[in-house]
Amino acid sequence: MENWGNLGHLFVTVFLSNFAALVVNLAIADVTMEAVCPGKDECSLAIYLTGFQQAIAGLGSVVLMPLIGNMSDAYGRKALLTIPMILSIIPLGILAWKRTTNFFYAYYVLKTITAMVSEGGILCLALGYLADSVSEGKRVSAFGVLAGVVSGASLCSTFAARLLSTAQIFQVAAAVSIAAALYMRIFLKDLTPNTNVLEEPILKPETERDRVGCESLREIDFFKQIPSPKDIIHLLKSSTTFSVAAFVAFFNSLAEAGVQAFLMYYLKARFQFKKNQFADIWLITYIGATVSNMLFMPILGPLIGEETLLSVGLFAGFLNMLLYSIAWSSWVPYVSAWLSVFLFLASPSIRCIVSKQVGPCEQGIAQGCLLGIASFANVISPLIYSPLSALFLSEGAPFNFPGFSIMCIGLAWLIGFILSIVIKIIPLIPKDREVHGSLKGKTRPAPTLV
Repeated sequence: MENWGNLGHLFVTVFLSNFAALVVNLAIADVTMEAVCPGKDECSLAIYLTGFQQAIAGLGSVVLMPLIGNMSDAYGRKALLTIPMILSIIPLGILAWKRTTNFFYAYYVLKTITAMVSEGGILCLALGYLADSVSEGKRVSAFGVLAGVVSGASLCSTFAARLLSTAQIFQVAAAVSIAAALYMRIFLKDLTPNTNVLEEPILKPETERDRVGCESLREIDFFKQIPSPKDIIHLLKSSTTFSVAAFVAFFNSLAEAGVQAFLMYYLKARFQFKKNQFADIWLITYIGATVSNMLFMPILGPLIGEETLLSVGLFAGFLNMLLYSIAWSSWVPYVSAWLSVFLFLASPSIRCIVSKQVGPCEQGIAQGCLLGIASFANVISPLIYSPLSALFLSEGAPFNFPGFSIMCIGLAWLIGFILSIVIKIIPLIPKDREVHGSLKGKTRPAPTLV
C-alpha cells in the first residue's frame, strides 16, 4: 500500500481520537440519568436531552462538514485536522474534573457545540487523507482498514470502560484525546493528492479544480470556498451512482444515529442493563466490526465489489434491529450483537463508492458532503425516534411493544438496502481501466511522458 508510513501515523491518530470519544459512551447514559433523574431507571427527559443534543450537533455539521472538506482540499488535511482534535478535548476535560449536575450541563452545552466539528470532522479529513494516499484500485481495502481501526478503537475503549470506574473513564478519555492531538501534529505529514491520470475515470468531465490544481485553490477568497447549496446539489448530481449512494448514506446514518442514541435506554428500561452489560454488548459488536472491516473488506471487496458488501451490511442492520426489538430475554441482545460482523460493512463501502466518483481535488468536499448528509440524518433521527422511544418505554404506550422504536430503526436500514440494489444495477466504470479504452466512440489519449 502506498505511503504506508504516513498511513500508519494516520491510523494511530484515528485510533486514539476515536478511543477517547467512544470510551465515554458506555458511561454517559448513567451520568445523564444521575444528573437529571437520579435514582430512576426510566427518564423521558434524558432521552429528549440526548435527542436535542444530537439534532443540534447534526444541524451544525450539515453546514460545517462540506466547508471543512472543501477547505482541506486547498489548505491540506493536517491543518484542518488540528481544529476538531483540539475541540474534542474540552468537554471531556469538564467531566474528568467533576460529574455533578452543574458540570454535566456545562459538558452538555460545550459538547453540543464542539460536536458540530469534532464528531464528523476527524473522519471526514481522515478519509480525504486516505484517498490522497491510495490509488483507486486499492481504496476498498484501505477504507476497510480505516474502518477496522475505528472498530478496533471502539473495541479497546469498550474493554477499558468495562474495567474503569466512571471517574477514571473521563480522565483517561481526556488524556488520550490530548495525546492524539499531539501525535498528529508531530508525526503526520501533509500529502499532495494522488493525481495519477491512469487512475481517473475515462469519461469524467474535467472540472475547474482539475484545471487549476489543488494548490491554486488556496488563492480563492475564503468566503468563496464556502460551498453553497447549489454547489452541493451539483456535486450530488454529478453521477447517478453518487446520487443513489447519498440516499443510501442518509438512511444508513438515520439508523446508526438511532442505535447510538436510544438502544441503551431501551435495554436499560427493558432488561435493567447497566454500564457493565452495555460494555459486554458493545464488546461483542466491535469484535464483529473489527473482524469484518479488517478481514472481510480487504479480502472480499476486490472480489465481489463494495456494492455487494454495502447491500449485505444494510440487510444485516435490519435483521439486527428486528431481533433487538422482539428480544424476550436478556440473552437475546448478546446473540443479536454478533450480526455486527456484517452490519459494519455498510459505511466504509458507501465512502469507497463515493470516493471513486470524484477527482483528486474533490475528495475532501465529497466526503464532507457525505458526512453532511449523515449529520442531517442525525438531525432527523431524534425527531423521529425520541418521541417513539419515550412513548413506548412509558406506561402510556398505545400498545405493549417496548421495542417498537428499535424496529423502526431497522426499517431505515431496510429502505437503504432496497436502494443499494439500484447501485449494483447502475453500470459502473470498470475498475481495471485501459488508457486507450473507448466507450461510444470516445477515447482518452495516453499521457505524454516528459
